[in-house]
Amino acid sequence: MLEVNGLRVSYGGIQAVRGISFHVDEGEMVALIGANGAGKSSTLRALARLVNPVGGNVRYRGKELLSLPAHQLVAEGIALVPEGRGIFPRMTTSENLRMGAFSRNDKQAVERDLEHVFSLFPRLAERAQQVAGTLSGGEQQMLAIGRALMSQPKLMLLDEPSMGLAPIMVQKIFEVIRTVASQGMTILLIEQNAKLALEVSQRGYVMESGTISLTEESAKLLADPKVRAAYLGE
Repeated sequence: MLEVNGLRVSYGGIQAVRGISFHVDEGEMVALIGANGAGKSSTLRALARLVNPVGGNVRYRGKELLSLPAHQLVAEGIALVPEGRGIFPRMTTSENLRMGAFSRNDKQAVERDLEHVFSLFPRLAERAQQVAGTLSGGEQQMLAIGRALMSQPKLMLLDEPSMGLAPIMVQKIFEVIRTVASQGMTILLIEQNAKLALEVSQRGYVMESGTISLTEESAKLLADPKVRAAYLGE
């Protein structure tokens, strides 16, 4: 579904991503793990067309992605759940979710999807009319994922969904991510919590200093002594 070849991202004279290549197959959850500053979020921002790469190409379902403007990605079936959540703080929870469906005209299906999101995140249903900026960090992360689901994506890009959340909230968020993946959603997961990311994904890529240093099935990466020492605190 997604093929990345030789992707390079720079900020001024600093190379954040140094010619990486990887792929994500349809129906697969793939984790991109690494320390802070490894280039994970820069990679995702390039895929979401929020920054312009200086080299490489990206094909999504056979189409060159880097030639498309950012706003067209939703119509192509790509949804980003950004680092920091990026909710609309002055809108209600319900209004935020409906913004995820802004490009859709199928009103009845939108209402069904809204109920589906509320079934995944009952807490959002309880706070449907609450101003989103007053939600807790975990609730805002639920909202960001729910808003992405409202666009009916084929590929979801998740950027650090556990960042800054209490352990119990992280557990709830990843339960839903597992559920969504089990329903056939293709997911590229960027996550600093390597253990958690590898536990929920099928394959993983280890990123170091802007390059991919290792790729393997997630279960094998979890068992790799070097990965365990470097990223799992063992």
